[in-house]
Amino acid sequence: MTTISFWLNGALVAVDAPPTRTLLDHLRETQGLTGTKEGCNEGDCGACTVMVTDAAGARAINACILFLPQLHGKAVRTVEGLAGPDGSLHPVQQAMIDKHGSQCGFCTPGFVVTMAVGHLQGRVDHDDLLAGNLCRCTGYAPIIRAAEAAEGVPVPEWMHEDAALVARGLDAPGPIAPESADALAAWYLEHPDAVLVAGATDVGLWVTKGLRDLGEVAFLNRCAELRAIEERDGALRVGAAVSLAELHRALGARLPSLAELIRRFGSEQVRAAATVGGNIANGSPIGDSPPALIALGATLHLRRGDARREMPLEDFFLDYGKQDRRPGEFVEAVTFPADAPALRCYKISKRFDQDISAVCGCFNVTVADDSTVTAARIAFGGMAATPKRAAAVEAALVGRPWGEASLAAALDAFADDFTPLSDMRASEPYRLEVARNLLRRYAADLAGQPVSVLEVTP
Repeated sequence: MTTISFWLNGALVAVDAPPTRTLLDHLRETQGLTGTKEGCNEGDCGACTVMVTDAAGARAINACILFLPQLHGKAVRTVEGLAGPDGSLHPVQQAMIDKHGSQCGFCTPGFVVTMAVGHLQGRVDHDDLLAGNLCRCTGYAPIIRAAEAAEGVPVPEWMHEDAALVARGLDAPGPIAPESADALAAWYLEHPDAVLVAGATDVGLWVTKGLRDLGEVAFLNRCAELRAIEERDGALRVGAAVSLAELHRALGARLPSLAELIRRFGSEQVRAAATVGGNIANGSPIGDSPPALIALGATLHLRRGDARREMPLEDFFLDYGKQDRRPGEFVEAVTFPADAPALRCYKISKRFDQDISAVCGCFNVTVADDSTVTAARIAFGGMAATPKRAAAVEAALVGRPWGEASLAAALDAFADDFTPLSDMRASEPYRLEVARNLLRRYAADLAGQPVSVLEVTP
């Protein structure tokens, strides 16, 4: 057991709980706050959405895969805490009533909390904001109308209270959560079998779906160096604990195609928690960030005690579920160019938003003034047991004129690079055909032709 202290709907609570006790279970079973629903219990449906506030501001987070130790010193607000002290409804609650945004009501609390976070932040990109909240009966039109209706209404004063509480800070000791990279390195060297938890968007499912006992656990959310983004000499060094939402904001217009790929990564709630290092370290063959980072020529920084080493990111992935990471060694950061005009990232999935990739292809080809291809970095997810470069395709392009003949030769090389599996997301022939088509899409994209499904119309 460990003691975790945080503010819940404005009141300080201290909880003695196992390190993998989820906030959802605590709210429903201990606090009696049943407005936060259990839907999928894996971070997909948004019915369990809560507002979490820390020094960086407020975020919408899935409570079902959020462990209590991740909340130490933070503030949580559930749907029961959105109304004012006198019972006045929050503007988004009133708008949902006025615009008939609820039918069965099961999903409504999650929608309302996500909308309240967006309202606090002044967000108007409601489709993006609410993509992680699923509704099966009302339909999204009245919900979006409610979000739009609340746009101009001032943020209630009580919605600023959590930030003031967090700023006050806590004196109480918390769970195992190293405050620095040095402290983490020393502790992990002595506990190499422990599980490191950053956002828990993957590890959380080990508990809620796999029913695993994680054993010894350390939480990385208080390790400041791992949450830093630095720019030097034209490159970005991104700490392993930087969230995907933070990375998206940092990229801005510099790497727009990668930024768009990240925008489609999971949901608002997932991006606010999931980390860059976690998406790399879990070694998933369908993780979306590694193909893009490999295409950029990213360098991975690893640390074990006081020893550090670095490697090209593509060399980190050895086989399915196996990475070049030694006992007690952790991902510290990843470095990649801050500018890459030719980088394009394409995600193919059954749903446009919040879905796992069937194929993720990332291309970064350099073409000289005489139209000769001088360099090519092409990487895919979903095509092999690991994120993998298309070495034969690259070789078929480099040194040749950029045009139809070289593209045709490169298309034949895909079969030399990949023998993809058939699974529930896609078949082997489909994946190979998609990969080939994405190279053609890339050529059209560089030529200025519209290629996005959001741009192309029949």
